Amino acid sequence: MKKETIIALLHGPDQPGLVSKVSSWIFDRGSNIDHADQHKDPEANIFFQRVEWVPSGPIQDEADAFKAFAQNELKMQAEVALSSKKPKVALFVSKIDHCFHDIILRFKANELNGTIGCIVSNHNDLESAAALYGIPFYHTPFEGSDKQSVEAQQTAILKEHSIELVVLARYMQILSSDFLKGIHVPVINIHHSFLPAFAGGKPYHQAYTRGVKIIGATAHYATADLDEGPIIYQDVTRINHRNTISDLIRKGKDLEKSVFAHAVRLHLNNRILVYNNKTVVFD
Repeated sequence: MKKETIIALLHGPDQPGLVSKVSSWIFDRGSNIDHADQHKDPEANIFFQRVEWVPSGPIQDEADAFKAFAQNELKMQAEVALSSKKPKVALFVSKIDHCFHDIILRFKANELNGTIGCIVSNHNDLESAAALYGIPFYHTPFEGSDKQSVEAQQTAILKEHSIELVVLARYMQILSSDFLKGIHVPVINIHHSFLPAFAGGKPYHQAYTRGVKIIGATAHYATADLDEGPIIYQDVTRINHRNTISDLIRKGKDLEKSVFAHAVRLHLNNRILVYNNKTVVFD
């Protein structure tokens, strides 16, 4: 059985000896590093590191001590997590169901290090499917209601289920800046194009009209600016002049599922650092 580990994500101004100081701190406690990786942005002079280790003593005490060491002695921003922690995830969806089913089945198969706590939708089309999966479903329609009250209801749902991550499986609503600030958790969106190309609605139709030779899918953190949040993962597939819009949509759906799942996996495995609307992904 794999031992429980501590995972630390560090970033801050580059300085000599950072790797040595981190490894020495872990070694001096009799702990053992399982994996370490680092990156330096030469333009911004920022150093990034992910380090994972098996602690020698009480795991939470050592995790807390390392965070204090990183912040106080190294002057680095630090996020520390335990490998055993399985965050609760909320799945937002509208009517399109391919990413919805795919991501749920991956959680059910224990491919992803977390649990789905609830499903939230502005339509009730997938309520029966949610019941078959045994996941609480909340219908929060916008028709006949103002956006602020609906988002307040959604925020209460997330709080009730102690949600730590929201994933948007083709949720066809724009999240307000107040909602994003108020929920205090990251939000991952899947967009059906290779951003920044063809942002907004009907990207496959845009791609067909433009006559491009590749189409893509992009998973990114959601921000108040539509389709402009930090990109986590992208992939593409080739198309040609024989492909119809229906062909593009069919090929794109396969991409969307795999890109979405990979981005969620990276986040839940504590492999992403966000800075300046960009990401460093330790994959």
